[in-house]
Amino acid sequence: MKAVVMNRQGGPEVMVFAERPEPVAGPGEVLVEIAAAGVNFMDTGVRRGLAWTDMPNPKVLGVEGAGRLLSVGAGVDPAWVGRRVAWVYAPGSYAERISIPVDAIVPLPDAIDDRTGAAVMMQGLTASHFATDFHPVQPGEVALVHAAAGGLGLLLTQIIKLRGGHVIGRVSHADKVAAAREAGADHVIVDTEGRFADEAVRLSGGDGVHVVYDGSGPKTFHASLAALRRSGTFCWYGPVLGGPGPIDLMSLPKSIKLGYAVFSDHVATRELLRSRVARLFDWIAAGALKVRIGGVYPLAEAARAHADMESRRTTGKLLLIP
Repeated sequence: MKAVVMNRQGGPEVMVFAERPEPVAGPGEVLVEIAAAGVNFMDTGVRRGLAWTDMPNPKVLGVEGAGRLLSVGAGVDPAWVGRRVAWVYAPGSYAERISIPVDAIVPLPDAIDDRTGAAVMMQGLTASHFATDFHPVQPGEVALVHAAAGGLGLLLTQIIKLRGGHVIGRVSHADKVAAAREAGADHVIVDTEGRFADEAVRLSGGDGVHVVYDGSGPKTFHASLAALRRSGTFCWYGPVLGGPGPIDLMSLPKSIKLGYAVFSDHVATRELLRSRVARLFDWIAAGALKVRIGGVYPLAEAARAHADMESRRTTGKLLLIP
């Protein structure tokens, strides 16, 4: 079996397309032939040694994908065999095949193709958590969405709009404005220097935004604070770019609420995982949520996908195809 392996931490060049032992479904697991694997920013953090540090090298990257179930281990209903499934966190997904705990998979309905299924799991569930759980957006509220043309930002913008909110998107380049607007952003700010707060306040009507979704790292933290209105909510996410450093709670302005959002809290049980994913699939099937696939790469070219993502040249979701 071929897979993308890292033998040491570093840049995209440390990723090797190599032969690996064939996986076998153990007790409570299923064996899946992978049709598409999602590329996530967290994968670049693993590659650089910021996560999975307790997992010895060589290790196979990737956590998300979709495919067809080949066999099951002890304790798993054999009726699963042959079904199309998707998953959201199964380390080792940059591969041709993978064994996955059965509790981590969800069935793919006929209306959802493999590539869409692989593209929506991690970022779709994250966006759902942010806008329906961490800060349930109310009709008329104004949200500031960072990286609004990225895979997560595009989905988050659409979900906010589905809930009746307004979106101010921030993008890094002018050529990303169209994608953010197509997803429903009411206004788009082009900014690379962290100088967006005054414009966000102006576009919100002068009071500031109700909620900020910021995964852009320390550079934007203080401007995001300044963009909030009184009692606004700051949703901080994305550990790869680092945190803002020590925070003096008594220095936080305007009685804001600040928290670190982790998507796994949205799907803490098998039942929650399946119900949240079913809602995403229903939105997609109804045409209310569109998944933009911004790049499709052969599995052997995973290093190029990482380099493109880290260059900020891409929009939408990146996929690897075995």
